[in-house]
Amino acid sequence: MFIETEGTPNPATLKFLPGREVMGSAGTADFASADVAARSPLASRIFALGGVARVFLGGDFVTVTQTGDADWAQLRPQVLGAIMDHFMAGLPVLDSDGDAEDEEYDEADAEIVDQIKELLDTRVRPAVAGDGGDIVFRGYRDGVVRLHLQGACSGCPSSRATLKHGVENMLRHYVPEVTAVEQVEA
Repeated sequence: MFIETEGTPNPATLKFLPGREVMGSAGTADFASADVAARSPLASRIFALGGVARVFLGGDFVTVTQTGDADWAQLRPQVLGAIMDHFMAGLPVLDSDGDAEDEEYDEADAEIVDQIKELLDTRVRPAVAGDGGDIVFRGYRDGVVRLHLQGACSGCPSSRATLKHGVENMLRHYVPEVTAVEQVEA
């Protein structure tokens, strides 16, 4: 099994591409600590290495964010081994689906929300996935779109600029009702 590794805009995060589906069409899963990774044997295995601050599972990739005191020269081969061992053992990526996060918006705004989600799914999420992350719709109220950044995007130095100058400007252009975009935590 050959696993490619790519850098991301977040210097603390690397993207690992195992050459096979990780989450596939099931979406994404973001684990901000070992405590919340219990439902994923793969994420738990990576956290067990030590020096890991976050694990994000995408359609065909895994992004790993290291703690500030970890060294990629030592951690990278360990993560590669953990991913390879996991897939070679034929274990599931997730034990269960878990609870989906709720979206908050007024039902009267459903048409606007559909437009926002369509733009996010077709124009934003593919680009963000290319950098090892994801952006998830969390709500809309009074012109403000609430988004949650995952994976390499979480904690990335350029994430605020991406939201304000990229995503917000695009949404405001195509959906005049949008006045602002704000980042929210899960």
